[in-house]
Amino acid sequence: MIEYEDYKVKINGLKPALDGLGDALKLGDARAEIARLEEESAKDGFWSDLENSQKVQQRLKQLKNKCDKYDRLVGRWEDVLTLCQMAIEENDDSLLPELEADYAAFEKDLENARLETLLSGEYDGMNAILSFHAGAGGTEAQDWTQMLYRMYTRWAERHGMKYTLLDYLDGEEAGIKSASILIEGENAYGYLKSESGIHRLVRVSPFDASGRRHTSFAAVEVIPEIDDSVEIDIRPEDIEMQVYRSSGAGGQHVNKTSSAVRLIHLPTGIVVSCQTERSQHQNREYAMRMLRSKLVEIKEREHLDKISDIKGEQMKIEWGSQIRSYVFMPYTLAKDHRTNFENGNINAVMDGDLDGFINAYLNMQAGRE
Repeated sequence: MIEYEDYKVKINGLKPALDGLGDALKLGDARAEIARLEEESAKDGFWSDLENSQKVQQRLKQLKNKCDKYDRLVGRWEDVLTLCQMAIEENDDSLLPELEADYAAFEKDLENARLETLLSGEYDGMNAILSFHAGAGGTEAQDWTQMLYRMYTRWAERHGMKYTLLDYLDGEEAGIKSASILIEGENAYGYLKSESGIHRLVRVSPFDASGRRHTSFAAVEVIPEIDDSVEIDIRPEDIEMQVYRSSGAGGQHVNKTSSAVRLIHLPTGIVVSCQTERSQHQNREYAMRMLRSKLVEIKEREHLDKISDIKGEQMKIEWGSQIRSYVFMPYTLAKDHRTNFENGNINAVMDGDLDGFINAYLNMQAGRE
């Protein structure tokens, strides 16, 4: 059948991309490092230094996962080619739907694996902290902020990532004024860093009795969750701590006491807060992690050596500064103004279908390097 011959050509056409992926992943170096680390972990006294042994084991796991994922891709490519050759030899029409599905799934996974190789930044592999802030516009902007909050939690669920609510401030009538969440998963920050910026909504507002069209803005800030292995000096005297009663989603079981914590970094004016844990101590611990992450991210971005020199970037949540527009009326379209990528299925986008936008941004960034 002509379809099978066409698929055979397409399957063989993916082999250079598969080989190129192996080169980009530097699998030869990875396998050599695995052998060296396994040899090190087999030595007497290896477990006596618990901190070092844990780092070695973590590194081994990362390297083995990388090699195993590539080996599975190679195995799947061979399986698809074998299926196609079998269908040709047996001239079996019934195998065509299975071949089409297997080829499409492999092609998509190969592209996703290629995009992962673009996540080479120092913090790309880390978890991500997302903060949401409503712009001017009252209830409409606060409702839009809550829609964005939902969109990113749906994206996390689609990718098997865990998200934890850190801070939540209800809107006056509906929606939220601000919120922060921690998204935990492989390369969470590497993928979500493209989402940092101003997001614009155009729709007929459900809060306008006259049915007029409104434009609303909300800011999304994305920073990596920095662990304790990254050294950064935060002086105790530079931090002002405030405590207050929790409010908002899930606050009912903690709002009887002043357990919520707000930290102000005096040299930079950066403010972080956490109110979702039961104890003041836990909330302060989360807030300190957020503060460390913000300071390190800004320090890296501005290439400065001293925290005292850092000045937080102020985003204007208004017209002309948006990275993406979401239009519900008079047509439906989500368009990224940096890459020009667009998706007309606005409902799917709001349900977390963001991979097209993220992939387009990663490809654009790779083209600049």
